[in-house]
Amino acid sequence: QVQLLESGGGWVQPGGSLRLSCAPSGSILSIANMGWYRQAPGKQREMVALITSSGSTNYADSAKGRFTISRDNAKNTVYLQMNSLKPEDTAVYYCNLQWYPYDYWGQGTQVTVSS
Repeated sequence: QVQLLESGGGWVQPGGSLRLSCAPSGSILSIANMGWYRQAPGKQREMVALITSSGSTNYADSAKGRFTISRDNAKNTVYLQMNSLKPEDTAVYYCNLQWYPYDYWGQGTQVTVSS
């Protein structure tokens, strides 16, 4: 069983920045595909950003140009740098690890963007 430890959430004013971190237990980050998802109150969970084991990335349209997903295999950590945050980015953000056939989720970290 892999556990994902997320950190970095919090409150920020519109236009501000936050960086989320996700560190899986065990040293499997380098061979896993990773992603960040979010779920706002009353809405379905949605993909925010993905990064494959080879480093290819994919972003939701709402994240393009503002968010950057990256991975540091040496630190066994994946990051989501979020800039120019908007109130509509408010949600619980979840880290996801996919290592076929396994699919693991973190417990979520709250991000609140408001003035």
